[in-house]
Amino acid sequence: MIRSELLQALATDNPELRPEEIEQVVDIFFDEIAARLADGGRVELRGFGTFSTRERDGRTGRNPRTGEAVDVPSKRVPYFKPGKEIRERLNAAAE
Repeated sequence: MIRSELLQALATDNPELRPEEIEQVVDIFFDEIAARLADGGRVELRGFGTFSTRERDGRTGRNPRTGEAVDVPSKRVPYFKPGKEIRERLNAAAE
């Protein structure tokens, strides 16, 4: 699902809201998650999962074009751990 499909689904389920209001809600939702992660926090959505960050160590990588060694610095990356309910729904769909 892409952002426009999410906005359309929300508009269909909430006809009393204007498209601008729906877009504002989605923007606030994602902005708040990103802000919390940027501050080093975590976001838990019960039944869905938890967003957090993990530290990735620096390493030596390779430039795919030239094969030259390149230093890749350490960095924080987003991490998502699905909740029990979503794992059960995904596995029930696979059966």
